[in-house]
Amino acid sequence: MRPARRHILTRLGGALALAGLAGAASAQPGARRSARNPQAEAFVEVQAQKVLSVLADRSLSLAQKQQAFRRLIDQIADVPKITNFVLGKYARTITPAERARFNPVFRTYAENVYQSRISEFRGETLRVTGSVARTPGDVVVASQVLGGGRDPIAVSWRVLGAGGAWKVVDVQIRGVWLAITQQQDFVSTIDNAGGDIGVLIAQLQRNSRT
Repeated sequence: MRPARRHILTRLGGALALAGLAGAASAQPGARRSARNPQAEAFVEVQAQKVLSVLADRSLSLAQKQQAFRRLIDQIADVPKITNFVLGKYARTITPAERARFNPVFRTYAENVYQSRISEFRGETLRVTGSVARTPGDVVVASQVLGGGRDPIAVSWRVLGAGGAWKVVDVQIRGVWLAITQQQDFVSTIDNAGGDIGVLIAQLQRNSRT
């Protein structure tokens, strides 16, 4: 599915880039797992709630919410790794000139998509329900978004780091890992364009204006 169609579905279907993600976080959770990680859980509980609170703050204008959201993305997500991840195999062949064009366009596109997705939960509360450490420093934190007069929504957060230094690298909402799906879409678009990354850049620019 191409980015344009995926962008529409994310808005209509209610299916967050903070983010695409580090190569170490790109695989779906596998069999190798260990105990819960309280530090990773605390990071998600605090930082994710900040995002929900900003988007629910009726005292802020839309522009102020967007600015605050962008600041939070830099605090919560590893944006450079995400940007590299979503290019998949093309991260190895992209030219410096193409990367200089792609990076800001992707960031704007991802901010719009993820802000739209998180806004579905505004005014609600996030509760961490557990975590699984796949390897040291690679943790999937499970949570529920509560409130809004509906059943809890399960949201999982994949984070990399240690101690107090964590970064979100993917988010799973309603069973879909967003960055992994985004990478699949982007690589497919470039493949269909004969390897021309410029086609993807142009599509993301159009999507960011809609």
